[in-house]
Order: sequence, then structure tokens, then C-alpha cells
Amino acid sequence: MTLDRTIFGEATVWAVRTSDPEFGDWPAFTDWLERSPEHAAAYDHVMAAVETGSASVDTVPANDVDQGASRRVGRWLGPAIAACLALVAALWIWPLGGAGSTYRTEPGEMQTIALADGSTIVLAGDTELVVDPDRTRYARLEQGRALFEIRHDESNPFRVDVGRASLVDAGTIFDVSILRSDVGVAVSEGAVIYNPSKENARIEPGQRLTFDRGDSTYRISDVPLAQIGEWREGRLTFRDLALADVAAEISRASGIAYTVSGSSGDRPVSGSIVIEPLRADPAALGSLLGVEIERRGDTWMLSAR
Repeated sequence: MTLDRTIFGEATVWAVRTSDPEFGDWPAFTDWLERSPEHAAAYDHVMAAVETGSASVDTVPANDVDQGASRRVGRWLGPAIAACLALVAALWIWPLGGAGSTYRTEPGEMQTIALADGSTIVLAGDTELVVDPDRTRYARLEQGRALFEIRHDESNPFRVDVGRASLVDAGTIFDVSILRSDVGVAVSEGAVIYNPSKENARIEPGQRLTFDRGDSTYRISDVPLAQIGEWREGRLTFRDLALADVAAEISRASGIAYTVSGSSGDRPVSGSIVIEPLRADPAALGSLLGVEIERRGDTWMLSAR
């Protein structure tokens, strides 16, 4: 069975959570396991990695591990093995790029990264994120889009760098997207501080801060909470966004190559697009956005009417 990296990421998150002695959300965990055979297989794979990596820990008798025991091991893992779990899962499941610090996704792909502190980062398609093994509360988004679900630590806040800007969490779930000339930061829980040492702008739940990639100029607008991170469920909503940016976002989510004619790129577009139907009929995007669409080889060209 071939296991999707997103499922591996979810399995790693559940493995970390179920290893916590205070974990009590077993019904949700069971529901996730039973939703697909791939979920159980991925969870068992993660736990097998943990058992291998923690074999030297005295609190785990070797003769206690039998067929299927990995799925139950979280109920009695101690804090030392929980830490081992996060480390081993990261090393076994995400062996990327030599040093293992750069994560990349292809268009149409999603990937979930489980961090050692229980935080998670979900990468959209065509995204590149850099993490530093020596700075566990730090990441740098190079391109694309990511949703950060950060476990807050007031004494050691999580920081995300995007170009020359810094975003610092204050107990937070937030979405960061890099477009042609702008970067958007939308918060659904907690808060984010934009450039604490300079602008020190606070982004509250239901707000999006947009700043120019070339300087620190920013503006804040309202955004429905339900739209923040909705791309994980296969939907994208736009409000007066340039057609070129819309094409890039839909290409990132769908894996379909959409581009825009030179004279149409700055036309503002609004709407809400479900991604999955486009995979069966890429040309349908034209009528959904109210623009002309033409196929050119493997690319679909959008142009204003």
C-alpha cells in the first residue's frame, strides 16, 4: 500500500498526541483510524519507527510488543518515549534534502509536518518551507502557502520569517500565503505579531494582514474565520484578488497549470472555487471566474472578457 505524505503527517500528529499521558480524545482518534485503512497503516508505521528508536528505553519491555500493539502503545508511553516519538517520526518519515530541513511540495499536493512540541504545519501545493534543527521554534516560508497550528509557549514564542518580515505567534492558528507582490497572514485563533521590533502590528482572529514583499507597508482587513485554511478541504475563496494570483493559487491547489494572458493579470476577481471538479474539467474555471479560457498544450490560459 502506498501511503500519502499528508496521511503520514496526520498519523505522526496522532502518535504524538496519544503518547501524552493526559490525552483523552480517544473517540476522535478511533474515528480517524477507522476512516481509511491507510490511516491505520500509517499510524502503525510511525509507531514501528518509535519502537525501533526507543528500544533502549528501560520503561518499554521488549516482550510487551506484539502484533498490533503499536496502535495501543500511546496509552502507556511515558514522557521520555513521547519525546523519542516526535524525533524518530520526524527522522523516519520526512527524510528530505540531506540535512532534512527543507520541505517542498508539488502542485496539487499537501504535506503535514509534525513538530516535536506538538505543533503542526500544513503545506499547500508548490510550497517550500525551511526549518532549522537547531531552532525548534522557528521556520522560514520561502514560497507557497502554509497553515501553522502552533502550541503556544509564552517564554519561547514561535517565529516565522517571510522575506524580510517576521511573524511571532501569541497562541495561534494562522495561514500565510505568498503571492506575486504581497504576503497575506490570516489568523483564526490566538494572535500573530507582525514585525515585533518595528511595526509591532497585532493580527486578531478574523483578520488578515497583507504586506508588500518589497517593503513593510501593511494593511489589515476582515476575513470570515471559516475561510482561513479552507484550502485544506479543497476550497479557495477570493475577494478582489488579481486574476494572476487567483490562477497561481488554483494551480497550487489543483496541480493544473493555469496561467493568465499579459493584459489580464491585474483584473480583480471574486468567488469561491471547489478544487476537485476542476481536475475532471479544467475548462470549467473559465465560467466560474467569468473569464475566457483556452487550452495551450498542458496549460490553460485565462484572459479577461
